[in-house]
Amino acid sequence: MKIGVLKETRFQECRVALTPDVVKLLRKKDFEVLVESEAGMASAFTDQAYEEVGAETLSRQEVFQRATLFLKVNAFTVEEVMRMPEGSICLSFLYAYTIPEVVQAFLERKITSFAMDAVPRISRAQKMDALSSQANLAGYKSVLLGANALGKIFPLMMTAAGTITPAKVLIFGAGVAGLQAIATAKRLGAVVEVTDVRPETKEQVESLGGRFLTVDGAENVEIVGGYAKEVSADFLARQKALVEERIKEADLVITTALVIGKKAPILISEDMVKSMKPGAVIVDMAVESGGNCALSVLNETVQVHGVTLIGQANLPSLLPINASQLYATNISTLLLHLVTVEGLKGEFEEEITQGCLITHQGKLVHAFTETLLNAIKS
Repeated sequence: MKIGVLKETRFQECRVALTPDVVKLLRKKDFEVLVESEAGMASAFTDQAYEEVGAETLSRQEVFQRATLFLKVNAFTVEEVMRMPEGSICLSFLYAYTIPEVVQAFLERKITSFAMDAVPRISRAQKMDALSSQANLAGYKSVLLGANALGKIFPLMMTAAGTITPAKVLIFGAGVAGLQAIATAKRLGAVVEVTDVRPETKEQVESLGGRFLTVDGAENVEIVGGYAKEVSADFLARQKALVEERIKEADLVITTALVIGKKAPILISEDMVKSMKPGAVIVDMAVESGGNCALSVLNETVQVHGVTLIGQANLPSLLPINASQLYATNISTLLLHLVTVEGLKGEFEEEITQGCLITHQGKLVHAFTETLLNAIKS
């Protein structure tokens, strides 16, 4: 089994799928590791660092010619898939329902593909959970971006010239990214308020020092699999009114809401932006999926109605050293769960394997992806 690590080609991507320390671990298990030359340079990992731990650094063409298992951070392109030997194995973030042309290429080349974004969120797969590891870093970086754009400091400061009141931060969503944003903003000294329709997140928010915004009836929201299921129109209206009131006082707003397989929900309307204080900042972490703010612009920072809107996509890539280290641990742990040096273990009914296996032997075997792709076609 020869592992090929490809250099990322996505715009502004600085991460790499394997770091030298993880390559060293795989070499001890007798895997051959072929790294495309300069694949790790943007993450501060040199070709020499890979070679010192037993990897070979090769041209892109040579990696495609010799590897049988391919690793990336981002989804493979059609061109990359068509260059793989037929029957190869590949692992990366895929979000396969968004790239039907790549799925088709997998099927044509009989590629066995696994998606890092489809790893089941269960306790024994925590070390493989790249979604969480990258969201953690994104939540941290979102606060720093917002603080840098804000024309005031975060903490309370008493000086001879007067007292500076702490900044007020409002966070939409208390998932992994949101919780890390809370912790980071609190460490910087801000007053933090958080809104989430899932009442069980209240305890987590408060444990980090945030104030949980809620309205009567939140305790009746039905939660299935960690997501709110049946939320009444009346509850949503009262929740919206509360948020509209609190956003007027916020210095920094961070939004994190995503819906799998769908466009991100609009949480901040243009009227809400107009109501905010001049000089306030919004960091829209969902901008790549359409954005939680109606005025966000992908990969741009814009000024609208006196408010700065930051639409920076791929926040983990702004922390490439740590992001690559965490991702390399995630993907190598999954890899060792799926294969041996001889090839696939073939345990296709096992929960983790079944959960992240997208295509195999020319067939689309991931039911959720198939459902979403069929919905797009219709």
